[in-house]
Amino acid sequence: MPARIPSWAWVTGLTVGAIAAVTVLGVQADRGPHPTASAAKPSTPATARPTPTPTPTAQEPAKVPDGSGTGRRIVYALDDERVWLVDASDATRRTFTVWPGTVDPDPGTYTISSRNRATTGSDGVEIEHILYFTAKSGVSVAFSNAVDGASPPPAASGTQTGGVRMKKADGTALWAFGTVGTTVVVVR
Repeated sequence: MPARIPSWAWVTGLTVGAIAAVTVLGVQADRGPHPTASAAKPSTPATARPTPTPTPTAQEPAKVPDGSGTGRRIVYALDDERVWLVDASDATRRTFTVWPGTVDPDPGTYTISSRNRATTGSDGVEIEHILYFTAKSGVSVAFSNAVDGASPPPAASGTQTGGVRMKKADGTALWAFGTVGTTVVVVR
């Protein structure tokens, strides 16, 4: 009669095989296409914020909100989920939509207090071009973009996030415009 293989040997063999299979699949997935904001739109729960509207064309630029000050500044309109980069002559250099976090800053005037080239956001997403300008309820509020260019997923229930995310090209433009001390005007 042949020798019987102990159960621990079976379990060990199966575990090693499963780890190898998962590793191979992970490597293959990493080499495949990665989702972006324009790829597929995930279904969102009723409590999630809607997807931002497309940026207006060059023929129809969105007007800087009244009451947003004068001079060189970043204007963030909460209700429109839109940012404007305004130069010293009050001309709009760029405008774009954003995906706000779950914690909105209060309307008011702030300044860029610090910058961070890259880090991991509180939602676990790798982000870059982080421009901090205020905090509310213990949550830092900052502009940033996801390194992979994707829009952020809806925050998990109860998670407080202060990241105001944007497309990668908009994040790059904001990073170049928003140095420490740049005025940020938040309007409703």
